[in-house]
Amino acid sequence: MSATATNPSHSLDAQQIRATIVTILTAGAFATLAFDFFGQSLSPWFGFAKLAPVPLANGVIATIFGEGFTPAAHAMHYFVGLIGYSVGWVLIAEPLRARFAPQVPWFAAAVVYGVALWVWALYVMAHLVVGNPAFLGFSQITWVALVGHVVYAVVVAWVTELRQSQQG
Repeated sequence: MSATATNPSHSLDAQQIRATIVTILTAGAFATLAFDFFGQSLSPWFGFAKLAPVPLANGVIATIFGEGFTPAAHAMHYFVGLIGYSVGWVLIAEPLRARFAPQVPWFAAAVVYGVALWVWALYVMAHLVVGNPAFLGFSQITWVALVGHVVYAVVVAWVTELRQSQQG
């Protein structure tokens, strides 16, 4: 007999783990697409700044390794979007909301999460790690980045909600 046949809870746990991984990747993919579409297409189309997540990632790489490497910066941007920020919502922010503030709608919590991502990106990474002015000097790109990170968070939360409602 297999381990799953003798202990069905292992099968359920493995199924839950797979479902969580699929949720993280699916939500991260759609949210990254929304972030990039907003920041690279819509924002400049309407006359606002174009987001530059890859140059920021390249700045982080240059700070750590002494010089940038654009292919790795692209990979870093996609890794953070597909996995990093999505894991933050699925495994940390949403469970905390559900446990300690279940009366707060997921949408409102996602907006707060998006603001937290913006602070992380523009204050911690861009300022503290790379050395740019805090929040990039509160220039036009600052506010486009705020909207972009909130869009990302709302999409990641929405896809997570959809997947959870489909799973029962």
